[in-house]
Amino acid sequence: MDLTYEVNGKGNPIVLIHSGGADMRDWTYLAPLLAKENKVVTFDGRGVGKSPMPNKHVNYVEDLLSLMDYLEIKQATLIGHSIGGQVATDFALNYPERVTKLVVIAPSLSGFNYSNEFNHHMNSIIEAAPNIDKMLEIALHTPTYQVVINSPHKDLTVQMLRLHFQHILQWPPDLCISWPQPPANERLGELKPKTLFIIGKQEINDNFLVAERFQEVPEIRFVEIDDADHLVTLTHPEELYEKITSFMEDRNLYAKNT
Repeated sequence: MDLTYEVNGKGNPIVLIHSGGADMRDWTYLAPLLAKENKVVTFDGRGVGKSPMPNKHVNYVEDLLSLMDYLEIKQATLIGHSIGGQVATDFALNYPERVTKLVVIAPSLSGFNYSNEFNHHMNSIIEAAPNIDKMLEIALHTPTYQVVINSPHKDLTVQMLRLHFQHILQWPPDLCISWPQPPANERLGELKPKTLFIIGKQEINDNFLVAERFQEVPEIRFVEIDDADHLVTLTHPEELYEKITSFMEDRNLYAKNT
């Protein structure tokens, strides 16, 4: 196994999949809470943090499968944040027998048609390369980060984002990231694991539109976190822990909305 990972705690397995622009430090505060009663796995995705750089082809779903196989985890609760939520969703659709329950935190979604505004913002970051300071300035100037940059977790957020930009500038220019087909956006009604969808109330509109798409999931609960943006994992770990623990214990599970 060439991915960098950590395992802490004992009990039911939980695998945490970090967001884009971050690494396993995304779970700095939530992972220790979950590890009090569970076996918690955190890892750096390929090309991120301390994991190796990607070759020309990357498949994050298959990387997750390889990690679980290596650690001999037959079933786990998956908790994915942002693109980590996309990985977790696609994994649950393609390997439902390996997923006990699914938690997605402001996830992206394969096959979703993102807005022109969102795509313009992402392109403007890329166009600022290789000036990492300019890339950071553009990236942080969105609702995505407005709560966290005014919190004690600003420095950690900037550190992770800076390292992420440094790494992607070293990725192969012809890198191909593969996702299972058909895309998850067309298959949400097939999602078998019980699912918890969490989102901060101060988010970009596209992520709320993704939440609307998840209404198709047969067994799902939605939770909104007050005064939180995309980095809710850093600013509201105790509240996330309470919501996730309640979900894992099937407390008040079947309500469609909070």
